[in-house]
Amino acid sequence: MSERVVISPTSRQEGHAELVMEVDDEGIVTKGRYFSITPVRGLEKMLTGKAPESAPVYAQRICGVCPIPHTLASAEAMDDSLGIEIPKAARQLRELTLAAHHINSHAIHQFLIAPDVVPDDLMVTAINSVSEIRKTVQMVVDIVAGEGIHPSDVRIGGMASNISEVARKRLYARCKQLKPKLDAHVDLIIGLVADKGFPKGLGVTNAPPLATDVLYGNRENFDLDRFTEIMPESWFDDPEIAKRACSTVPLYDGRNVEVGPRARSAVYGGFTEKGVVAQHVARALEMKTALSKIIDTLAELDTSAPVMADFDIRGTNKLGVGAIEGPRGMDVHMAQVANGKTQFYSCLVPTTWNIPTMGIATEGFHHEFGPHVIRAYDPCLSCATHMIVIDDEDRSILKDEMVRI
Repeated sequence: MSERVVISPTSRQEGHAELVMEVDDEGIVTKGRYFSITPVRGLEKMLTGKAPESAPVYAQRICGVCPIPHTLASAEAMDDSLGIEIPKAARQLRELTLAAHHINSHAIHQFLIAPDVVPDDLMVTAINSVSEIRKTVQMVVDIVAGEGIHPSDVRIGGMASNISEVARKRLYARCKQLKPKLDAHVDLIIGLVADKGFPKGLGVTNAPPLATDVLYGNRENFDLDRFTEIMPESWFDDPEIAKRACSTVPLYDGRNVEVGPRARSAVYGGFTEKGVVAQHVARALEMKTALSKIIDTLAELDTSAPVMADFDIRGTNKLGVGAIEGPRGMDVHMAQVANGKTQFYSCLVPTTWNIPTMGIATEGFHHEFGPHVIRAYDPCLSCATHMIVIDDEDRSILKDEMVRI
């Protein structure tokens, strides 16, 4: 007889979620449903009617784990809506900011999985390594973007200011010194994950990968015409779960897709492995890619070059798109500006793509392995929460009327 196993709340992710698994008599998961139950906050709605400059400031507070991707996606969407082409040096500073954030975020994830994969005799080594790596890359963000958590120097039209030549040289030297330490850390994590003995096929999904760039993001590689969005009641076969889920399900070419480090590695690096182990490996290897990007960009950056474009803030009501490859995957913001005010704003965040993929990935394994799937994808659920419409009279949920705000 089938048994229902509910893990609620789940752990090790931003926000609140629930994992519901149907388990057969042999303890095998026959169906897994993973969904967000984070309360609604409505940050997108708050931006409507406000000055465009408010968008990156509000958007970076969508999530405490991914403030930098949201800041950049917001600025890129506004740039696109306003018809701005930012200067080369501004683009380089934005790329430096995101590359450093990739490394920092991946290191945090490795800290979170350490109890699962790192033996006691190597725990101090691994944690010290994570700390040293994070300290260096957070310094990059602090100097380049103004602040490590909420990067205040990322602006519509470019960046608030260029960095000094002294700062460029200092960051270049520190990042070059970090390289052997980071390489050793990546090798350690990959070896430990490989040796852990996860079941073959754990977390493998048939969802195709979706990515717009190797590391930063490119709106030209995201086709809005191929994107559709459905309500939870159209995805989940359990009415109770469909009613409680608070995020929509995005599809690309009518299918759910996988985004994130493994997807980027598959699309741009020919990476063919799938599942939990592959996700950890791809995440670790991306740290090397990001550090190389930082070093190369700092070597090329002209610190005397302009970093702000001239533009008309009034706008033309064009729908602007910003596509940023955050650590957890592609983060798309959409904005329209007319008469100097934001007319429309919407976010399509990484976890929204990955939630249905994780539901597929739980099937076919002993139920005790289910949480490992969550840790592999590192979901950030506050980002994925939008709005449920309720009846003004009896406060009941109005079925089929969940909307993005």
